[in-house]
Amino acid sequence: SSAIEEQIVKMQPIKSSWLVVRNQQFSFQVDRRAPVVFMVLLVLTLVAMVLNTAVGEYLISPLDVVKTLLGIDTGNSDHAFIIHTLRLPRTLVAVLVGMALAIAGTITQGILRNPLAAPGVIGVNSGASLAAVILLVLFPGAPISLLPPAAFGGGFVVFVLIYGLGWRGGIAPVRLILVGVAFTLIADSFTSILTTFGNIETVSSALVWLAGSVYGRTWEQLLALLPWLVVLCPTALFMAREMNVLNLGDDVARGLGSSVERQRILLLTISVALSGAAVATAGGIGFVDFITPHIARRLVGASHQGLLPVAAVTGGLLVVVADLIGRLLFAPIELPAGLITSGIGAPYFLYLLMQRRRAI
Repeated sequence: SSAIEEQIVKMQPIKSSWLVVRNQQFSFQVDRRAPVVFMVLLVLTLVAMVLNTAVGEYLISPLDVVKTLLGIDTGNSDHAFIIHTLRLPRTLVAVLVGMALAIAGTITQGILRNPLAAPGVIGVNSGASLAAVILLVLFPGAPISLLPPAAFGGGFVVFVLIYGLGWRGGIAPVRLILVGVAFTLIADSFTSILTTFGNIETVSSALVWLAGSVYGRTWEQLLALLPWLVVLCPTALFMAREMNVLNLGDDVARGLGSSVERQRILLLTISVALSGAAVATAGGIGFVDFITPHIARRLVGASHQGLLPVAAVTGGLLVVVADLIGRLLFAPIELPAGLITSGIGAPYFLYLLMQRRRAI
């Protein structure tokens, strides 16, 4: 396949808007806008993180937040405890959850070649939520570190069932989505049964968690989520070229020497793992996996080498800002970040449906 790609590159001149790095073992092509956009979004994310850490019942100035994080004495001994113990883990969890959901959504939309696809749409998040609710309601004494593996297991089981039922000599993206919607309804029904007949105390915590919130997140939950991102995010970026090939269509991908089904299953597994870990940590923060790939694609184009990093930082920014808005909108009452992201994502989903209807 590398030889065929080299011939294609020789036949087609590289546009000046693309930055290309290539040797015999590695090829990397990214829109020249991507590094600039990535840095701008990264700065905005850092600013949002500082503001989110500063806001609370006890207001801390952003400058004092920065000083505390850098180890500079602010003259107030309470700052270090409030920031490091109570607020910083919450903010970091929001960023990492947003990154995980954004990358999972970008992978799903890319390999299914459908802008309406996302782990939350095809049923993966519902399966992860069901497994996590089972753990929370039926085994309330289980350690927090078991939530990500349990959610991954639930999402993966649903993914295998969807893939198996959607297989007919191959996978048609539309059929996969339709089967996924059916499993979403089934998983949500079982989740409702558990929350209806479970113990009132465990059910209350599960309902708050299902709404999608980073409230009260600790270093323990952050450390349980971090290994999933450390392993899977670089793996997804390494496979970005394969995603570009799959995005051309199955026939073209096979012509370029790609093992279509094997690559698709591997990439979908990465997507399931990332979304499952995110759901286990922060609950159902809806539509982040759906809208962030669209935003990133408008900013840097469809090449996944640049799209994945930009989508990741966009997702982190979106969840941090949603958490900040949820804390300020009706203060001192806090709204879950999932309600804010759903309020943004649901109208956009309807807009895309209307656009596709006009196109048809």
